[in-house]
Amino acid sequence: MPTGGGKSITFQVPALTMEGVCIVVTPLIALMKDQVMHLKRMGLRAEAIYSGIHRKEIIKILDNAIFGAVKFLYVSPERLGNELFLAKLAYMKVCFITVDEAHCISQWGYDFRPSYLEINKMRALLEGVPVLALTATATPKVIDDIIRNLEFGKHSTADNPSSTTAETDNPSSPSAGEYTPHVFSMSFKRANISYVVRHSEDKERELVHILTSVKGCAIVYTRNRQKTKDIARMLNEHGISATYYHAGLDIAIKDLRQQQWHDDQVRVIVATNAFGMGIDKPDVRLVIHIDCPDSLEAYYQEAGRAGRDGQRSYAVLLYAKSDRHAWNRHLATVFPAKVYIRRVYDHLCFFFYVGIDSGAGAQLDFDLYHFCSIYKHYPAILEGALNILSNADYIYYNPDGENRARVKIKVPSYELYNLNSITPFEEEVLTAMLRLYGTLFTDLTFIDFDLLCSKCKIDNQRLHVTFKELARKGIIVYVPRRDIPSITFLRDRVESSRLIIPQAIYEDLRDMYVERAKKMFEYAEKGYEDDSLINAGKATCRQRMLLDYFGETLGEDCGTCDICIQRKKEAATDSQHPSGPVPQQGGGAPTPLQALMQLLSDGKEHNMAEVRQLDYPMPRLTEAISLLRNQDRLIINGPLIKLTP
Repeated sequence: MPTGGGKSITFQVPALTMEGVCIVVTPLIALMKDQVMHLKRMGLRAEAIYSGIHRKEIIKILDNAIFGAVKFLYVSPERLGNELFLAKLAYMKVCFITVDEAHCISQWGYDFRPSYLEINKMRALLEGVPVLALTATATPKVIDDIIRNLEFGKHSTADNPSSTTAETDNPSSPSAGEYTPHVFSMSFKRANISYVVRHSEDKERELVHILTSVKGCAIVYTRNRQKTKDIARMLNEHGISATYYHAGLDIAIKDLRQQQWHDDQVRVIVATNAFGMGIDKPDVRLVIHIDCPDSLEAYYQEAGRAGRDGQRSYAVLLYAKSDRHAWNRHLATVFPAKVYIRRVYDHLCFFFYVGIDSGAGAQLDFDLYHFCSIYKHYPAILEGALNILSNADYIYYNPDGENRARVKIKVPSYELYNLNSITPFEEEVLTAMLRLYGTLFTDLTFIDFDLLCSKCKIDNQRLHVTFKELARKGIIVYVPRRDIPSITFLRDRVESSRLIIPQAIYEDLRDMYVERAKKMFEYAEKGYEDDSLINAGKATCRQRMLLDYFGETLGEDCGTCDICIQRKKEAATDSQHPSGPVPQQGGGAPTPLQALMQLLSDGKEHNMAEVRQLDYPMPRLTEAISLLRNQDRLIINGPLIKLTP
C-alpha cells in the first residue's frame, strides 16, 4: 500500500474484533510512539517496547499483555530474539501478528535489517496465528523475498482458516501442512501528484523560485543535518517562513517544530529523512528533494507525503551533474573499508572498557560526538561502520535511543494539596500522575508522556513546561527525557582480527545499494541531453517510470509530470510550425532565438536553469542554442553559457 494508503487500519480494525493481543513489529520508534499515543487517546490499550526502556518497565508491559491489559503491543525487531520477550510471549494470547515496513526483511529491500529475521522465532511459538506483512515500497523481487523469509508457505493454519482468504499469482498448490500466501497490492499510482525533475547547478535559487511559484505547505528533504539549518535560514532570508528538523535535535524541539509546521505557523520544514514517518498532515502541496535520494523506494515514499487530501500537489527533485560525485563520496561512508570497521570495533571496546570474552548484553549510552573527538572519527563514516557491525550481530546501534522522563515528588503527601503555589492545572497533572504511578514519593519514576498527555488532554510540550514549573517551585524533581544513542553488545568481545563481516551483509548489500542508486540516477537523468535540456519526445512519463520500477503497468501517461507537459508544449508548437529552423514570430512577440539573445545580451554567464525558465518549448530553445553555437556566437562552459564577445 502506498504511503498514506491506510496501512494501520488493515490490522487495527480486525484486531479489535478478535480476542487477544495484536503484536506489531516495526523498526520506526517515532512512528511506534505516535501510533501508541493516538490509540491511547481513543481509549484503546496500547504499549510499545523498544531500546531505551528500562527492564522493569518492559516486564510490566509484558505482564500486562499476558493478563489481557494490552490490546496492541508494538515491538522493535531487535527485541524479538530476546529471551525475556520470548519467555513472556509463550504465555500471551496473541490473535494477530503485523509486520510493518516488511521490506526490511529482504536483502533486496532498500532498508534491510537482519533483526527482522528473528520474526520466525516468534512465529514458531505462535503456530496458527495469522500474519500480515505491510510495506509501502516493494518491488516484485522484494515481495518474493518477504514471502520466503517470513515462511508464508510453511506455517499451518488449521486453527485459523480465516488467515488464508485469497491467492497469489503462483499457480502451484501447497502441500499438506502448507498454505498459499496471499499478496494484496494497491496501485502505486498517485494521480494527484505531478512528478518533476529540475536540472540546476544553483539549487538554492531554483528552490526559492519553486516555493515562490507554488503556494502551500512544503517539505524540503536534504541529506545532512547542517544543510537543514542552512537552507531554512536562506529561505527565511527570502521571506519564506521555514524551520528545520533532524534526528540530532532535542526531542522537545523536534515536537515543537513539527507541531508548528503541522499547524501552519511555519510554511516549510527542511529536514533529513528522519522527518515524515507517521505525519498526518493531508495538505502538503510540495515535497522537494534538494539532494538525490539513494533509491527510488526512498524517493517514492518521501514524495508520497504530498497531497494526501487528493488535491494537486508536486514532488520535485532538484538534480545536478555533481550529484553523482556526491553520491560516490556518500557510498564510502555507508560501506567503509573493513579494516576501518575493525578499528571502530576496537575503539568501542576501549571506550566502554569491555574486555575480551565479556560484554554480552551490556546496553550503554553512546555520546557519538565525544567518541569521535577522542578517536578522531568522522561521524558519517563512523555511523556506516556501526550499522555494519549491527548487521553482523556484534552490536546493536540505536541512533534514536530514548531515556524516558523521570519524576519524583519532593514534598510529603500530606502537604501536597495544601500548597498555595500550584495552579488548578498543575494540580490536575499531579492528580493524574498519582493515579498512574504509585512510587512517585519514594523513587524517580519513569513517566509515559503520551499516556499522561492523553489523560490530561494536552500535548507533550505543555506537559514538559508544566513539569519544569513544578520543579522550579520545588514540588518535584524532574529529569527530562533525552534522545541518547545507545550501543548494545550482542555478544562477548572478540579480537578484531577474528571479526567476521559476511559477504551477505557487506559485498552483496553494497552491490544492491549501487544497483538501486543506478535506477535513481536513471530516473533523474532520463530525458535530459544536450546540456540538461529536455528532449521530451524521447523521454518517458515520470509516473510510468516509477510504476515500472515497482512492477506495475500504467495504462496511459500521467499528463502532469514535467516530461508530459513538455511533450504537450512540443506538440502544440509543432502543429503551428511543422518544420524548419527557429521561426520568426509576428505581432511583436519575440522568437525563442530573440528571447535567448535578450537574456544573454548583458555579456555575462547564465545558468541553463535560467534558459529553461523562458516561456518556450525546450526543443525550440535547443534549436536556438545549436544555431548560435554553429555560428560560433556562443560559449558553453558546463552548465553556463554566454555570448561570444
